[in-house]
Amino acid sequence: MTIRVIVADDQAPTREGLRLLLSSEPDIEMVATASDGHEVVAMARRHRPDVVLTDIRMPRMDGLAAIRDLVALDPAPAVVALTTFDLDEYLFGALQAGAVGFLLKESDPGLIIEAVRVAHEGQGLVDPQVTPRLLHRFAATSPRPPTSELATLTPREADVLRHLAAGSSNAEIAGELVISPGTVKIHIERILAKLGLRTRVQAAVYAHRHGLVTWTDLP
Repeated sequence: MTIRVIVADDQAPTREGLRLLLSSEPDIEMVATASDGHEVVAMARRHRPDVVLTDIRMPRMDGLAAIRDLVALDPAPAVVALTTFDLDEYLFGALQAGAVGFLLKESDPGLIIEAVRVAHEGQGLVDPQVTPRLLHRFAATSPRPPTSELATLTPREADVLRHLAAGSSNAEIAGELVISPGTVKIHIERILAKLGLRTRVQAAVYAHRHGLVTWTDLP
């Protein structure tokens, strides 16, 4: 199956670099590039991509506003936000707007390609350089008490959520809890449904904000 992708960035060299990187993959088709938020939303309406990679800081309409418009489309593409480390204050806003993950622009090319594939599968990927400690820092700015939805999780689901929020992959969670990766995936789907969330990244933020993960839990 071919993954249809749009890239948005106001810097032409970055757009071209991402276009060349992604179009070299046999399962990825670059359908368009955009230089600002208005353009990427218009392109997404026209081309109906599976995944959009968008910069956060762009002229006319910034990436956060674009993400909100993109996830409201029907069908909605999976959105991965791109940023630089010194603009990390925008990252939590990207998650709140509906991005399934975010990457640093200087991320390893292989990680960018993986993020596109993972997003297409309905999961999120956060650059390991900024997670989970960055998620914890953002979540700590607005901590919230446990919710009634949290009480509906089974003990096993709560364990899976804690491991997820600490930055573990499905395979790592499976190894720690001695269950299959397929079972982990089912648990995560149930967690998202019970908590009213869309992505594993939002679940990680939720866990940090509601005190399921502490500094001593982080790798």
